[in-house]
Amino acid sequence: MNLASLDLNLLVALRALLEERNVTRAGRRIGLSQPATSAALARLRHHFADDLLVRTGNTYELTPLGTALLVPCATACGLLERLFTSRAEFDPATEAREFTIIASDYAVAVFGAALARALHAAAPAASLVFQQVGPGITENTDATLSAVDGLLMPHGIVSGLPTVELYRDEWVCMVADDHPGVGDRLTMDDLARLPWVVYQRPYDAPAARQLSMLGLEPHVEVSVQSFQLLPSLVAGTRRIALIQRRLAELVAPIAAVRVLPCPFEAVPVQEALWWHPVHTQDAAHIWLRDTAARVAATLPALP
Repeated sequence: MNLASLDLNLLVALRALLEERNVTRAGRRIGLSQPATSAALARLRHHFADDLLVRTGNTYELTPLGTALLVPCATACGLLERLFTSRAEFDPATEAREFTIIASDYAVAVFGAALARALHAAAPAASLVFQQVGPGITENTDATLSAVDGLLMPHGIVSGLPTVELYRDEWVCMVADDHPGVGDRLTMDDLARLPWVVYQRPYDAPAARQLSMLGLEPHVEVSVQSFQLLPSLVAGTRRIALIQRRLAELVAPIAAVRVLPCPFEAVPVQEALWWHPVHTQDAAHIWLRDTAARVAATLPALP
């Protein structure tokens, strides 16, 4: 298809119509009158040979094609917005820019907070938005990253994209400080007999994955999609958890838990900032990457 023959304004109208599912609200959102929005819908229906929106009673519902277009349309709009806001130069002291980074709660606590302080000091007009890692990140990584500035993620989950290395971390075990069945050291038998609380997400389950490589199938008693909730779900119980050392050092002083070495050689964590190639030459993005690398270099070394 020849893009020169397309009216890209229709992309903006398409997104509003699909998300609002109402001609009047969609027009108000993009600053068009109802007749103009209706005309845009008619052109879109002609282009796709599909109704996209169908009336059901007093509301509109998306057709199957309309539903299929919802996410790609939002992604395309985000990519175009970032493409046309790219600049050859960026002055952090004066320019306003919103940076959006996808990250787990672990990465925000250990690294994101320090990055936010650096932005506050060097780029007072800039803002930083952290988004939770979604379950489809490994399936549509390119599309997801095209609409944001980056992804904080350790190696081993995504690949094939530009990246800057940030910091290393390691896995440790966490138990209640008054755990009656654990002494100063954990054994492999402890890992097999104790109930577990694990960080669980569809594409990456660190504890279960590492233990399975050792031939252990942990008895998972509690599963949660937040690393920072692990200590509270361990305290006062017989449970055990696998957690990153840097996060454990942040939360252990305020939680009734003990941090112990793993009784096996756990695969270390190498955290990195990943981004879509479309951002590589953007001056503001280059500044963000350089700032992220400088912040990571200031993190304390592991003991």
